[in-house]
Amino acid sequence: MISVEEKKRMVAKIPAIVWQSTHAPSGELPEGMTKIRGYDFNQGADLQGVMKSSISTGFQASSVGQAIDTINLMIEKRREPVEKDEKKEAETPEEHRNKLGCTIFLGYTSNMISSGVRETIRYLAQHKMVDVIVTIAGGIEEDFIKCFADTFLGDFSLAGKDLRQKGINRIGNMLIPNDNYDIFGNWMIPILDQMLEEQKTQGTIWTPSKMIHRFGKEINNPDSVYYWAYKNNIPVFCPALTDGEMGDMLYFHSYTNPGLVVDIAQDVRRINNQAVYANSTGLIILGGGLVKHHICNANLMRNGANHAVFVNTGQEFDGSDSGARPDEAISWGKIRIDAKPVKVYADATLVFPLIVAETFALHADKLTAEEKTE
Repeated sequence: MISVEEKKRMVAKIPAIVWQSTHAPSGELPEGMTKIRGYDFNQGADLQGVMKSSISTGFQASSVGQAIDTINLMIEKRREPVEKDEKKEAETPEEHRNKLGCTIFLGYTSNMISSGVRETIRYLAQHKMVDVIVTIAGGIEEDFIKCFADTFLGDFSLAGKDLRQKGINRIGNMLIPNDNYDIFGNWMIPILDQMLEEQKTQGTIWTPSKMIHRFGKEINNPDSVYYWAYKNNIPVFCPALTDGEMGDMLYFHSYTNPGLVVDIAQDVRRINNQAVYANSTGLIILGGGLVKHHICNANLMRNGANHAVFVNTGQEFDGSDSGARPDEAISWGKIRIDAKPVKVYADATLVFPLIVAETFALHADKLTAEEKTE
């Protein structure tokens, strides 16, 4: 420590503008701020300890910690008992005020199912830990395809030309043989035939969510996300059902056995009412695009979600909704103005399993006990 006199002599020798520029006095910080401190590995290789320290680590680690806190709050609110309010009852049973304290919407892009995050999502559906699922066509079909054939680890640098000549498709550093899609088509086409027959003979009106429910029943495989969504009656919405191999199958089917009709209007009412008649809502969205907007727009109908966690690598500077920060959604009324939403700028394959480990899996005993008593 230098003395006051020594400091004065030092300052006298330095140009005043330099001292003023580098030694401006600090203002007061708010009380109770988190102090930056990471995990001390002298305490041992404790993964849970590492995760608990993330919130005080800084940068995206702190965002992960905030996401964990927000999701744990959703879980806590979800389990709160809700008193019936006759004034809030609606015209159909599906539109009655939800019995959950917080309805959790889970959305993800198709690459999450293509990757090993599928098993994390399947776990959530298997134990009925989320209440509404939204994805895109690839997020449906890749789950079913994996029930028949495997996806393999390759490399980002593999040449597309070479893979094309071998009948191999690349998703990032993952490889899917063309044969996988043939197997899927052979399974799906007879189901479409049966759906068309039920449409003709029973007047069944098919929607994307009803089709996915039926596919989940037909797959009858506990490895499947949508098998468990079917078993636990979790609605799965896919407004872009035709944007993938399922769309190809519908296209082929329109020639071989034409007439199947899929009504998307019923589904937009259904997902919007999942939000409108919820007591509160929490959003967990992996990735962006249609999935992110579809969930957020449904919550616009209730003047915004109460809690939100976004995980993606998108930036806001091109004006895309995919990269938009949660504050932009607040401006639209998709997230409530008093909410404390979190965006984690990260690859979800890295952080989502860790987040689930510190949230849903951490509370699994209580959540699964409640599941058994329902």
